[in-house]
Amino acid sequence: MTAEDYKNGQVILIDKPLEWTSFQVVNKVRWLLRKQFDLKKLKVGHAGTLDPLATGLLVLCTGKFTKKIETFQGQQKEYTGTFTLGATTPSYDLETAIDATFPTTHLSEAIIRDATRQFLGDIQQQPPVFSALKKEGKRLYEYARKGEEVEIPARTVHISEFEITRMDLPQIDFHVVCGKGTYIRSLAHDFGRALNSGAHLSVLRRTRIGEFSVENAMTIEDFETKLKG
Repeated sequence: MTAEDYKNGQVILIDKPLEWTSFQVVNKVRWLLRKQFDLKKLKVGHAGTLDPLATGLLVLCTGKFTKKIETFQGQQKEYTGTFTLGATTPSYDLETAIDATFPTTHLSEAIIRDATRQFLGDIQQQPPVFSALKKEGKRLYEYARKGEEVEIPARTVHISEFEITRMDLPQIDFHVVCGKGTYIRSLAHDFGRALNSGAHLSVLRRTRIGEFSVENAMTIEDFETKLKG
């Protein structure tokens, strides 16, 4: 690859490491490319944020391909991960501490599997208050971290597949295929409520966006090695 190739547009598939923000990955890749080709500037963007505590596929676009980001963002996404039942957190994941606990003794495999059905198709979902969505020019997490209450309207999202792949209570593993705007953290929270218990997301990995698979993605270290050739 040459500098012109990256300016004209490339898609780079990165397997995002745990605890990195999507923004940090974009910055690192941009810095590596600018350094390698001695460029003063180069556009790099990502097609769909992954939370710091999630791993998996991050689709990066360079140069003129940054215009395709919106198209990629609208494509179907696939996730695997773990819900922990019996407890909730304000962020719906492990970013914040447990704020309430609930019984799980009433839960059976049949009840848990049966509950997945109500989350298939078009459903109403409320985004987490600890998210990067904007309200009145501020990110929602900015309100949340200050303890300020903010109303978040529910929105319609589409889930085409939701299956439980392993049960070892209080943890259950899942596989989800969904459309744009779906929050797996919110799915965890709502699923816990549907079970008359609590739940939060404890592990999340994105495995696919459209035709792009994490199996074809590189670690940041792999990308750096490839660049240096």
